[in-house]
Amino acid sequence: MDERKDVTTGAAELTAGGQMEHATEAFLAHRNLLFTVAYEMLGSAADAEDALQETWLRWVKVDLGQVHDQRAYLVRIATRRSLDRLRTMKRRKEAYVGPWLPEPLLTAPDVAEDVELAESVSMALMLVLETLSPTERAVFVLREVFDVDYDEIAAAVGKTPAAVRQIAHRARKHVDARRPRQTVSPAQTREALESFQRALETRDLQGLLDVLAPEVVLMSDGGGVKQAAPRPITGADKVARMIVDGLGKARLALSSELTMVNGNPALLLRVDGEIDGVIAVGIEDVRITGLYYVRNPQKLTRITSETPLTLR
Repeated sequence: MDERKDVTTGAAELTAGGQMEHATEAFLAHRNLLFTVAYEMLGSAADAEDALQETWLRWVKVDLGQVHDQRAYLVRIATRRSLDRLRTMKRRKEAYVGPWLPEPLLTAPDVAEDVELAESVSMALMLVLETLSPTERAVFVLREVFDVDYDEIAAAVGKTPAAVRQIAHRARKHVDARRPRQTVSPAQTREALESFQRALETRDLQGLLDVLAPEVVLMSDGGGVKQAAPRPITGADKVARMIVDGLGKARLALSSELTMVNGNPALLLRVDGEIDGVIAVGIEDVRITGLYYVRNPQKLTRITSETPLTLR
């Protein structure tokens, strides 16, 4: 009797071990996708990592024998965990000091080569997604970016497929009205950035005015830790003069270098050799319409090593 019990227990342990190994393999196979989903929903790498940890803890309790599509099931869990976090982040953002910008990620060249992926994680579009409700953002990201079917989205957000279709239509209309009017190539973005970089480093007011669109908006995120404009600054003249006057008064040893952030060319700024921040840009008609300057040190932890992103 005891021997039979020992054999049964041993078989159960082997089965459990096999289940854990299989769960781990599946999770790791889709981890980059899950991170991309969570990041596009949250705009924060730190919160996306937390959402993935919660996804893993939920995933290892699932009976994999009952799961027909592991990728879809994992995306569903990650979406639910991200939705929970997105709702709590809303309160955090309301208490945030100054403008809140998404956390910039250093990305590999292959992200820039995937036009859909690069646009979906661009700072300009991520800021548009901030204007959606949590459910609208989840539905938009899953449908428009990852092409998840309506039934699966419904299961992820706890709505009926019919309701999800309505939410998707409303979110798409909202985003289309606010997203950049044209797609700009990385080469065009790099050209505009190089002009901005030259004017920045030489404190050239006219050079800045030449590359900035008349309606350009500057947003700077210091998080209450680093100095930053408390509100967005609009207009080429105001933005250019603020940059030149600010650099002139500070007398900083400023240097900059081109880098790839969120799948798009950006500038990494250093002061006295130390990383000071990242400037991402929005471009239309080969002129800069948006300057997004992230200085909050807590948001600069992902700009020295590449973060892999994928839509698949």
